[in-house]
Amino acid sequence: MNDLYQYEHDLWAKGYRHIVGTDEVGRGPMAGPLVAAAVILPTDYLIIGINDSKKLSPKKRDLLFDEIMKHAIEVQVSFIDVEEVDRINVYQASKKAMMNSIHAMKTTINYVLTDAMPLELSIPCQSIIKGDSKSASIAAASIIAKVLRDREMCRLHQIFPMYGFDRHKGYVTKDHLQAISTYGVTSHHRKSFAPVQIVLQKQESHCN
Repeated sequence: MNDLYQYEHDLWAKGYRHIVGTDEVGRGPMAGPLVAAAVILPTDYLIIGINDSKKLSPKKRDLLFDEIMKHAIEVQVSFIDVEEVDRINVYQASKKAMMNSIHAMKTTINYVLTDAMPLELSIPCQSIIKGDSKSASIAAASIIAKVLRDREMCRLHQIFPMYGFDRHKGYVTKDHLQAISTYGVTSHHRKSFAPVQIVLQKQESHCN
């Protein structure tokens, strides 16, 4: 038995058939959307190699992404744009994205597993610390969210090639900090994040 399926096997044995795993990607970056996914894995097909998306190579994530999309009972995704992240803060944006993904489910849900995020739901819900390393359903959600967010950042790179979004995916790196210092911030940068605020303040002081 795959260890990552332990939570799922225990819940399936108790009669919970449709277990949603949910996770988000993109809390830390200073640019780009926050993305959450919700996934219901099948009871009769184990996806081998599934793991926390951060522990997988891009190639392995892409392969697992395709397999999850092919075999999952249902997958739902929610994007929270930078304006909303700035407005409600990154923690609330994470919660909102997960809730949006869950509420979009057409399948009748019996149980929800989340990665360290308590959710107010009318059905049983368990928040698991480091859940993307302990639950196959949560890991699957992390893979879906990570792949789709990375693809979005590569799309933004085509529009703003000088920022290197294809490399750092919006996270705070030396090159990214240098780019916003040189070229300014885009509409896809989170203005509530300190490094972006510093650049905006410098630009404002130069204008004055």
